[in-house]
Amino acid sequence: MSSVSPQQLTHAVAEGVVTVVIDHPAKRNAMTDAMWASLPPLLDRLAADPEVRVLVLTGAGDTFCAGADISTLREGAAQGLAVAAEDALAAFPKPTLAVVRGYCVGGGSQLAAACDLRFAADGALFGVTPAKLGIVYPASSTRRLAALVGPATAKYLLFSGELIGSERALRTGLVDEVLSEDGLDKRVAEFTRTLATRSQLTQAASKEFVTGRTDRDAHWAEQAGAGGESAEGIAAFLERRAPRFEWTVGA
Repeated sequence: MSSVSPQQLTHAVAEGVVTVVIDHPAKRNAMTDAMWASLPPLLDRLAADPEVRVLVLTGAGDTFCAGADISTLREGAAQGLAVAAEDALAAFPKPTLAVVRGYCVGGGSQLAAACDLRFAADGALFGVTPAKLGIVYPASSTRRLAALVGPATAKYLLFSGELIGSERALRTGLVDEVLSEDGLDKRVAEFTRTLATRSQLTQAASKEFVTGRTDRDAHWAEQAGAGGESAEGIAAFLERRAPRFEWTVGA
């Protein structure tokens, strides 16, 4: 575990899974300017770490993230820092999973939407609240939200600033699974353990293609041939054993 101090992002790695924790309990894990600014370099380090195969983002205690610390909004820099952090999370080359309990509001929703997948505890609450503050939601964040939930639901959230529950979030595609509080950690552990055993090559290429980048087919075909991933996967299937995938991001 990295050193822990108030208003920080902390992280720990276990069995290929790094868990990044938004830790600002005094303000329901609201993100300060310093926290926004610290996320991109942290992600750069974790992307380059061969021990990291999956990233989990969650909040300390019973809240994911209540947004940006309002006191920092008066300084004018928070939105630019938030967008940079969100973009860095979306560009992280390994699978990312937001694990949401309690409030996931404003900047918290931006961070959750920037992850590849989202699992939520029953009773979690989601909201996109710039209309309550007279803030223009960033274009990149708006497009990412609309890609997840569709134009109508994106407008509902953005226009009203109202909170929606976990079941509605599931129906609209904002989250992928809703679990009981007791079952959430077990499911996350099982799922991330599965992701960590899968081919990073497949995951990295799929992530690019799903997000709309389609100009690197030749690159990924070359990587697949050079790395021997498909040969290993087929051999493992025929031999009825777990595959030993060795290709890593950045190798």
